[in-house]
Amino acid sequence: MWSSMRWRSTLRRPSPSTRVAVDHDTGMLRVVVIGAGPAGLVTCKHLLEARSDEFPFDPIVLEQEDELGGTFKYRSYENANLVSSKQLTCFSDWRLPLGHHDHLTLEEYVDYLRAYAEHFNVLEHIRTGCRVTHISRGLDGKGHRVDYVTKSPDGTWGTEIQSIAADYLAICTGLHVIPSIPSIPGIEHVLAQNVSYREKELKPVAFHSSDYKKRSQLEGRRVMILGCGETGMDLAYEAAKAQAKQVVLCHRDGFLSFPKVINDFSLFGMTFKGNLPIDGLITNLFETAYVHPWIAAKRIRWHVSDFVIKRVLWLLTGTQAGCNQWAGELPPERLGRAYVFLNKSHKAMPYINRPFRHRSPLLQLISHYEEDPADMPPNTDFAVDLAPFPSLFLPSGKAVFPVNWRKESKRIQNIEVRPDMVIYATGYTQKFDWFEPGQGYAGVGEQNVRDVFKSGDETVAYIGFVRPGVGAIPPIAEMQAMFWIAILTGKAKVPTTPEHYHLLQSKTARIRYGVDHGAYMSQLARDIGAAPDIFELYRVHGWHVTWSYIFGAAFVTYYRLLGPFPSPKAPEIAKTELWEAILRRGIGGNLFMGLIPMVFYGFVSGIAWSIESVWRLAHFQAPRFS
Repeated sequence: MWSSMRWRSTLRRPSPSTRVAVDHDTGMLRVVVIGAGPAGLVTCKHLLEARSDEFPFDPIVLEQEDELGGTFKYRSYENANLVSSKQLTCFSDWRLPLGHHDHLTLEEYVDYLRAYAEHFNVLEHIRTGCRVTHISRGLDGKGHRVDYVTKSPDGTWGTEIQSIAADYLAICTGLHVIPSIPSIPGIEHVLAQNVSYREKELKPVAFHSSDYKKRSQLEGRRVMILGCGETGMDLAYEAAKAQAKQVVLCHRDGFLSFPKVINDFSLFGMTFKGNLPIDGLITNLFETAYVHPWIAAKRIRWHVSDFVIKRVLWLLTGTQAGCNQWAGELPPERLGRAYVFLNKSHKAMPYINRPFRHRSPLLQLISHYEEDPADMPPNTDFAVDLAPFPSLFLPSGKAVFPVNWRKESKRIQNIEVRPDMVIYATGYTQKFDWFEPGQGYAGVGEQNVRDVFKSGDETVAYIGFVRPGVGAIPPIAEMQAMFWIAILTGKAKVPTTPEHYHLLQSKTARIRYGVDHGAYMSQLARDIGAAPDIFELYRVHGWHVTWSYIFGAAFVTYYRLLGPFPSPKAPEIAKTELWEAILRRGIGGNLFMGLIPMVFYGFVSGIAWSIESVWRLAHFQAPRFS
């Protein structure tokens, strides 16, 4: 794809012996952006575009690594691909060629980010090898002081503190930086075993998935993977392909599996070959745009779609637990779009399903899901053994699993599991240790204004710290950056309306930053006046762009057709790439996944609007409709 040679030569790294000082007499508004992953790059780019005489933003991006890319560069591994489509993941005005495949490898995505940063002149604002150590308020509580150290050519960190005085801060370090490693009693017994493979002594190991790099690490091993997220699923598949001796995939309380592409369903002998990325199927009209607040608050759209999808899945695959998912199902009270993150790494499912799959030949003849032959297990009895998280390891290194209602829990009791490799695919945690205590900086989860900043302190934004149930973080980060800049520049006011976009969760849920992608994007767009009115959209851009928006998903490009951040590229992108994604659904797909849901949800919201209008008229209040 794009060459990175010139990019490497333009990045700046301060000399360890130079103290950096910023003089506010320059009249510029200094913005320190921490992190040069997708969130940091898109935030810097939009700050540069928002520059004016009144708001002369001057961003500096501090990145502790040697290159940009963040998680996609430094926590990548062999054969890793994005599970989100290019249509959704790419930024609003920097797109891939129309003929490019839908799902990028991580290397391709990092190249994309490099080209984006170069094209929009972000590179000259990036300082690599800079690790932030402390952040405090400026004099009289105004502005901020950011302290950092720099990396020497030999890779060691310097001790001399350098400082930047900043008017604003954008925290863009991401959700996937600090590994979360649970404690399991007896793990030391696993590491004390004697292991040999092909007359070669092997050292038992336990490590976090962020340290996994190549399939060859798994060859001949007895692998236990803790965590059934997308990384855990990838590793289970890679271990199976590496001919590991045993692969055990452990989950906390189930998962919801779907392929990243809707394809290869056979019904009455006719096979659906739409090749549709799943993250672009939800339409805008009456799903994210023009939704009555009562309907949004009750999550009626989510619950209705869950009900329908479960029945369709049973017809097509024989199970309602997920798409062709026969084990590891979520508890009934958490099974659905409103509760969890969809697991779109689907390649390991044939290996997981093998001991559990059961469907009558008649139903299989009527309909079935055709698995990709490249992902199918060989003609042996090998399977990926699914299990609950182990309770402990015995002195022999054998794992002990709890017994519960799940079929995989009962099955694993009869299998000896004595791993010599334990991989913690247990996600990450977030910490903001640099902040001076007692100065009012937001901690983890305290960004109570649209999950972007803390009420009363819009000078500090947290970009990229929510995760969609189905979707991608980079486009959300772009929308958050535009939202924040609109607040700073007075193009929008701090919103006070209720939030109806968070995934539903129990009070004890481990992850509390889940959102519905479309609902969240649409909310931010409405807050800043970027959600297009379809009548004005038709008047300004014509029918082609209007129909693209109506039938399209919540892509950032649509929120740059009108409003405070219009892009001259947006109309053409809407009429070409995004319109092509709609056409790929076909007549049947647009009927059942587009028109029918629109009519239904429009009818439901219309009823709610009518009831509210009658009530408001009776109380002499103006009706509303979002």
